[in-house]
Amino acid sequence: MSYEPPTPPADLPTDVIDTFNEYSPELLRDVARYAEELAEYRERENRLAEADEEDDIDERPDDLPDGVPSKATITIKEINGNRYYYWQWRDGDKIRSRYEGPASSDR
Repeated sequence: MSYEPPTPPADLPTDVIDTFNEYSPELLRDVARYAEELAEYRERENRLAEADEEDDIDERPDDLPDGVPSKATITIKEINGNRYYYWQWRDGDKIRSRYEGPASSDR
């Protein structure tokens, strides 16, 4: 571990750096957790927005489960080392999910 302070990213605004330099270690860890969760949320939002823009209906399965809209996309979530398929779609400002089944190599 270095005894020198870390070098901030070049594209981080100076006012953000100055603010972070005033924070306690505990508050910095809270900010880091929040920033990571926010980044994951925005990446998921972007993926869903891109899926909404795609009009490639030919690749959509004909046998969607009841309650799953035609614009839903399949995502894979890893839980406790196991992978599962979920349908995901946007419902207004919310993201909805529905369990599909365990992920396998045959899909």
